[in-house]
Amino acid sequence: MAQHTSELGIGVGTTNYKGEISPQFQWQNSRPALTVFYRRDISVPITLRGGITAGFLRATDANVMGVNGGVAPLQDYRQLSLSGGVVEASGVVEYNFLDYHRRQDQHRVHFSPYLFGGLALYIANTTVRSANVALQPDFNRQGSKVGLAIPVGAGLKVALTEHFNLGVEMGARKTFTDQLDHTGDQNQLLVNSHDQDWYYYTGVSLSYTFYKILCPPTYNHNKRLLE
Repeated sequence: MAQHTSELGIGVGTTNYKGEISPQFQWQNSRPALTVFYRRDISVPITLRGGITAGFLRATDANVMGVNGGVAPLQDYRQLSLSGGVVEASGVVEYNFLDYHRRQDQHRVHFSPYLFGGLALYIANTTVRSANVALQPDFNRQGSKVGLAIPVGAGLKVALTEHFNLGVEMGARKTFTDQLDHTGDQNQLLVNSHDQDWYYYTGVSLSYTFYKILCPPTYNHNKRLLE
């Protein structure tokens, strides 16, 4: 019989930030994060997913290395650090490379790598501080930013049993602002105002699958045929 599956799940992982204070993705900036999600298949390869993710953010100029192995000269002068957090609500479309939803053969391992993309609404609350006293009037800032982001990424999902699933995923969120870190409008010799900020989520998840059997129209009109 044809069927639809849906999943309710929870995940733990890390959030990360890339921007003025961290020009490249740096694992040492990873902070704890949590996500909850609902997923539903609409065809063999396509799944829709909605979720809420919350995590912490941090970065420091001291982690940006120069060519000589020490802290890069600009970052050594600015001495900026960022702390805070981000919460997002997202809706994405997943493309599954393998037939993950139909599990008639329970003796076979069911898994699929997937790609995803969609749209997210986020709110980020961050604080930026400089250890350079001369720069503190311009760079010491804090506040919230609400905006839209484009989440994209990849993952792998594995059916542990008929109902329980394990997943791993990494995704990037492209924002349309340079103000997650409150930098960009300071002295142009000290900041790059042409780079927009990104944040990331990497994690593992556990979900529970619900099944809905789709009866042919003939049975819907005559329930006694099912007896």
